[in-house]
Amino acid sequence: MSRKKANTAPPGRESAERESGIKRKHGWFRWFLFRRMAVAAIIILQVAFFAYFLSVDTLVSRILSVIISVLSIFLAIYLINKNMKPAYRVIWLVTILAFPVLGAFFYLLLHLLPNKHWVMKRYAAIARESRPTFQTPAALSAEERSAFFGRWGKSASYLSDFAGFPAYSHTKSEYLSPGEVFFPRFLEDLEKAEKYIYMEYFIVEEGVMTEKVLDVLERKVKAGVDVRFMYDDIGSLMTLPKNYVEILRRRGIRAAVFSRFIPVFTSIQNNRDHRKITVIDGKIAYTGGLNIADEYINLYEKHGYWKDAALRVEGDAAWSFTVMFLQLWSLAAGEAFSLPQKPPALPPEQRPAADGAVLPYADSPLDSETVGEHVYTQLIAGANRTLYATTPYFMVDDGLLSALKLAAKSGVDVRLITPRVWDKFFVHVITRSYYRELIEAGIRVYEYTPGFMHAKTMVADGEIAAVGTINMDFRSLYLHFEDGVLLSGTSSVGKIEEDFLRSMEDSSEITLQDVKNNLFMRLLGNLLRLFAPLL
Repeated sequence: MSRKKANTAPPGRESAERESGIKRKHGWFRWFLFRRMAVAAIIILQVAFFAYFLSVDTLVSRILSVIISVLSIFLAIYLINKNMKPAYRVIWLVTILAFPVLGAFFYLLLHLLPNKHWVMKRYAAIARESRPTFQTPAALSAEERSAFFGRWGKSASYLSDFAGFPAYSHTKSEYLSPGEVFFPRFLEDLEKAEKYIYMEYFIVEEGVMTEKVLDVLERKVKAGVDVRFMYDDIGSLMTLPKNYVEILRRRGIRAAVFSRFIPVFTSIQNNRDHRKITVIDGKIAYTGGLNIADEYINLYEKHGYWKDAALRVEGDAAWSFTVMFLQLWSLAAGEAFSLPQKPPALPPEQRPAADGAVLPYADSPLDSETVGEHVYTQLIAGANRTLYATTPYFMVDDGLLSALKLAAKSGVDVRLITPRVWDKFFVHVITRSYYRELIEAGIRVYEYTPGFMHAKTMVADGEIAAVGTINMDFRSLYLHFEDGVLLSGTSSVGKIEEDFLRSMEDSSEITLQDVKNNLFMRLLGNLLRLFAPLL
C-alpha cells in the first residue's frame, strides 16, 4: 500500500517517566501469562465437556441430541423472525444449520441463562428511576434546542425527547488530542475537586499515569472528597492484579468492578463497560478514547505512536455524566441509585458563556435502542458537504455501511481514518476487507501511519460532531455500555475537524490498486467478516 512520510513528531516526553512507563516486571508478566492461560484452559475444558457429552453414545446423550435437534429447527425459525441485527442472525443461523446440536445448545446456553435476565431487569429499574434526574432547569427547551441545532434538530430531538438526554448551551467544550495534551489538563482539574470525583474506565493498568492519578485521588480523599473508581473486569483482566479493588479501598477510594469475569459461557460476559468517564463536582467532565494506562499518553509505545482524543466539558452539561456514572455504579456496586446532591447551581456570572450546544448521551446493550448507531447514522444522512470520521476498528452492518456509501454517492466528501499499526490482527484484516467497497463508492480511506489511531470522532459539514467511546464496530455499537457527546456549533467542532485534517496528512491514502492486490488476504478478510459480530 502507498505510504506517505509522517510529518508530525510526537510531543516531547520526560525521559525518566517514559523509561518508567516502558518497564515491565517479570513477575507480573508471568502472572498475567498464567492468568490468561488459566482462563483459556477453563473455557476449552467447558467446550470439550459439552462436545463430549453430546457426542458420546449414551441413552441420555442420544435423547438430549434428538431434543436439541428438534429445538434447532424451531430456533432457526425464531431467529428468522426475531428483531435482531442481520449480521447476528446470519452467524447464528449458519452455526445452527452447520452444527444443529452444538449450535443450538450454545445459543440456548448463552441466551437463556437467568443471570442475564436478572441484570437486564435490574438495569431497567435503575434506568427508569434515574431518567428524571437527567433533567435540570438549565436544560434547553425544545424551542431553544431547535435554535441551537438548526437543521440537525432531529438528532437532538431523538436524544433528548426519546432517549432522555438533555442538551445544554452554557457549557464550554474543549477537544484535547493527543493524550499528552489531555493528561496535564486532566490532573489540574482533579486537583480542583471539592465534593466528589467519579471515574469509570474500561482499561486500567498500573504505571506512571495511574499512579499520578491515584496520588491526587488519595489526597482528595483525605480532604473529604467522595472519590469513586470503577473499572471493567474484562477490560482490565490482564492489566491489573485480581485484588485491585482492595488496593484502591486501602487508599480510601470507593471502588467497584463492573461485571466480574467468570470463565463460563453466558452472554452477559459480552456486555462490557467500555465507557471512559470522569466527573468532578458535576461541573467538569471528561470522556473520549483514553483509558488509564501509559500507552494512552505515549509513555509506552505499545502499537507505535498512540493517537487518541478526549473531550472536556465544563458547565451545565457535566451533570449528565454524573447521572450516567451513578447508573452503572448502582449496577456494579449493588447499591440503590442515589444522587450526591442536586445539580450545581452556579450564579449567572460564573456560568460559561453559551458556545453552541452540548448534548452528552449514553448507550446500553441491555435495551433495544442502539443510540450510538443512530447518532452516527443521522450525522451521515444529514451531511451535505463533508463527513470525516476516525475509528480504530471498522466492522459495521449493512445499514451503517449503506448510509456511508449513499452519502459519498450523493456528492458528500466522505473520509475515514483507521490505524496502520494494528492491535488485533483479525480485526484489522476485517477492517481492511471493507476498503474496496468503500473506495468504489467514492469514500476516501486513510491509514494513520505513525501508529495506532484510537480516537472515535465524526464531524459533518464542520457544523456538528460526535466524540466519545463508540468505535465503528459491532461490540461498541451493540454489545457494550458506551457514551458520547453531540456538539453543535461549538468552537470545539472546528478543532475536531482541524485535527482530522492534520491526522490525514500523517496518513497514507489507500487506493483501489492497493486493495486489489493480495488475493489471499482479500479472501481471509471476506471470510472473517462473517464472524465480525463475534469479534
